Amino acid sequence: MAEQSNFSKSIYYYANQVYEYSFIKSIYSKIGGTFLVRKANRRMRVNWYFRQSQRKCAISSSFKEQPNVLVKNVNNIPFDLPGTVISNSNTVIQRNKNISNAIFMGHGTGDKRYGGDAHALESFDYHFISGPKHMEKLKDSNVKIPDKNLVKIGNARFDEIVNSQIDISAYENYLGIKDKNRKTILYAPTWKWGAGTLHKYGYWFCREVTKEHNLIIRPHYFDRKYIPKFKLWAKLKGLKHIYFSNPANILSNDTMFDFAVSDLLISDTSSILYEYLITRNPIIVADTEHVDLHKMLPEMDITTIANKMTKNDDILKLIEKVFVYHDTNNFDKMLNNCFYYNDGKSVERISNFLSSPILSPS
Repeated sequence: MAEQSNFSKSIYYYANQVYEYSFIKSIYSKIGGTFLVRKANRRMRVNWYFRQSQRKCAISSSFKEQPNVLVKNVNNIPFDLPGTVISNSNTVIQRNKNISNAIFMGHGTGDKRYGGDAHALESFDYHFISGPKHMEKLKDSNVKIPDKNLVKIGNARFDEIVNSQIDISAYENYLGIKDKNRKTILYAPTWKWGAGTLHKYGYWFCREVTKEHNLIIRPHYFDRKYIPKFKLWAKLKGLKHIYFSNPANILSNDTMFDFAVSDLLISDTSSILYEYLITRNPIIVADTEHVDLHKMLPEMDITTIANKMTKNDDILKLIEKVFVYHDTNNFDKMLNNCFYYNDGKSVERISNFLSSPILSPS
């Protein structure tokens, strides 16, 4: 069970979808709290995935016991419990503002625009800001938030990587990776909202990349249903060195675990493109037709330093070229242009803020 603090009973985590909870996993692990869902069937789904993840988890999990999950439709019925709700979804948290605070954290800071009405973000009391890129995204969305409501915390997911808390060997064994002398390529596309490339490149990568490298396919949460189809197809084709990471299993298949065991990332418009900078490893941006993206300064635009690819490229030659000419310094510079701190203490900053007098009921 998560280490309980004296304020854990007043901390709540809200998300529209299960996979979004992965962004607060490390926070819950430190301070505890309660997960909120809108409907009873969502509670069943969340509990099922937590149980599945706990059973399969290759790395010691802080979720030693089943977390508390509370059904509260905070979109329509005011939240009336004293405390603080941290939301990973862009939705207005209806609440009694005399006793409850709402903090927006989100679930990624990439170039895709916010889903829903971006101005819903103005309804939150505070925002946990991951970095300058996050700020630019708000600016480009024409969202107005007072400076006093912006809390710089960095990217809490990075703490495990920075603090070397991931057992790489254990996760490789969990995935079933046979040849650990091969380079491991992580392919993590987004879904149709963002013109995800899973069906455009997935089968091709299975055939070509695995000739020389291990391949981890991590589809978007909404495309996880295609994993069995890919597995069966690969088996029928006799293809090896292909591994799958299901984002619904937020404890056993955490994104940071996939980062830790991989040597190179291929993605499209997913925010993973920027989160992967914490590894300083090479990145290839897969060609996609999606154009509804935020306008970013060059120093916060991954396409200015990462290689791009199309279906016309020889993917193995491109991967080889990227490894040879990779400039770690450029990636480190962009990491710090996009995210604050990167010092492994983001969860600590969040914990300190949540326990501060500023959040005490008025």
